[in-house]
Amino acid sequence: MANDIHPTAIVGDDVELGDGNVVGPYAVISGRTVIGDGNWIGPHVAIGMPPEVYNYAHTAVWNKPEGERFVRIGNGNVLHEFSNVQSGWATDTVIGNDCFLMTQAHVAHDCVLDNRVTVSSGVTLGGHTHIWSMANVGMSSVVHQRAQIGPGAMIGMGSAVRKDAPAFSITVGNPARTTGINVVGLERNGCDAATIEAMTDFLLGRGELPASAPEALRELLTAWTDRSTDH
Repeated sequence: MANDIHPTAIVGDDVELGDGNVVGPYAVISGRTVIGDGNWIGPHVAIGMPPEVYNYAHTAVWNKPEGERFVRIGNGNVLHEFSNVQSGWATDTVIGNDCFLMTQAHVAHDCVLDNRVTVSSGVTLGGHTHIWSMANVGMSSVVHQRAQIGPGAMIGMGSAVRKDAPAFSITVGNPARTTGINVVGLERNGCDAATIEAMTDFLLGRGELPASAPEALRELLTAWTDRSTDH
């Protein structure tokens, strides 16, 4: 399946594109960028620009890529108008599969977005941010560099996230604080009422991960609990 690239878009010679991608008017994809299949990249989206790091060499990456780091984007993602994804600095910048980036979303250098992440309009992600699977970052929120947003977490609009947001939490405010549990997210992942009650105690640090939780969810939450905080 061929890619549908608008004539006004700029795709660098060293960019690797899979199949079935749509690239909209005036989009610029440059640097060392690898993109999978079936992505929708809207008008004026910028991917692969140099990282916003003081004293980093800012060159014409749309003509010739510089540096050793990549942007790696998986399959089935949507990047709406004026969103941007910077090239990695210390590591690669990575977007997984089936993520949804709304208008003017900013994904800084070295960020990692796992699968099925939603980044709403006007969100700014600082460098080295890690957004885990199924998390949703609300409109105009700001996430401090090196913070992690747990799997299934909901970040309320206009929040200033300065530290890690717990898995399947509802976190909101400036500074952001956890105000509840994302019950709807747990239901969508196969948890019944009794499991959600037990899961609430676990997520709030008052109990163990319940054995009744679906296996895929247990694996995800175990990975979150065992995550490295040196990031």
